[in-house]
Amino acid sequence: MHSQWGQRVHRELAKLDIQSLGRVGVLLGGRSGEREISLMSGNGVLEALHLKGVDAHPFDPGLRSPAELAQEKFDRIFISLHGRYGEDGTIQGLLELLNIPYTGSGVLASALSIDKIVTKQVWLSNGLSTPVFVELTANSDWDAVAEKLGLPLIVKPAHEGSSLGLTKVKSVSDLPAAYELAAKIDTKIIAETCIIGDELTCPLVGEGASAEALPVIKIVPPDANYDFHHKYFSDETKYLCPTGLPEEINLAVQNLALAAYKALGCRTWGRADVMIDQKTDKPYLLEMNTSPGMTSHSLVPMAAKAAGIEYADLVLWILSQTLKQEGVA
Repeated sequence: MHSQWGQRVHRELAKLDIQSLGRVGVLLGGRSGEREISLMSGNGVLEALHLKGVDAHPFDPGLRSPAELAQEKFDRIFISLHGRYGEDGTIQGLLELLNIPYTGSGVLASALSIDKIVTKQVWLSNGLSTPVFVELTANSDWDAVAEKLGLPLIVKPAHEGSSLGLTKVKSVSDLPAAYELAAKIDTKIIAETCIIGDELTCPLVGEGASAEALPVIKIVPPDANYDFHHKYFSDETKYLCPTGLPEEINLAVQNLALAAYKALGCRTWGRADVMIDQKTDKPYLLEMNTSPGMTSHSLVPMAAKAAGIEYADLVLWILSQTLKQEGVA
């Protein structure tokens, strides 16, 4: 499946007129808790576009205003923002109003995917497996939460990624502190059953009926702790692509991730995070990333490479998909 995508990308890029891309803005930085990672992603994207001869310029909406964005007269935008105000539909809405084509999912898919609770509700309505969850408040009955979800359980902000504010709770007495930590960075907090088993991620490309899954990656962090540091800065975390898992598990993960991507209406590219229950081998969806990382430790470039596409070609292909949006708005 994935090698066909790789061949198609090579064919599309061979025909691409770089000049047709015009003046390109790369949005990076921003105002979310993932600003530092966004700067790393955005600078990688900029470097790749310059390497390919694209007239690309950085724009940091964390430091500059939307009015300045309009004045830049960009022909299209590569969104390298992560988290709120970049991956949540707000910047997508602004670009729609400015009539500037942009990379990745549209307003609705972005807004749905940033909210882990709404995402799960969409998935459950489509019959897709995701860990049992509850929304927490300061007045939650902690004993009832633990009884419903079992221990250990995960507490995390509903609108943040990169494991920010996440706690693995092993006893009921730790629940209030876990809630407080998450509540410092978000107003909406989710608790979910902790699935014990392999952690996988599956990048996705395309749109609608033509969407497809790329190779699955198995994440092996030290001490099973895939936190912010181990995601972006540690060389101790191992990434296995191919995963080394039975082919039927890889296929089940790809099918589930693809169904999750389509259910949310995502387009161009995304990445679904999945856990495999070690007792049953059943995959469970954790979340959908609609503006995945593009750093040296990032996972979509890793899967694309396994499909025969190098980093700079991946960046150029993602940007080239904005040509299809022109005249649509």
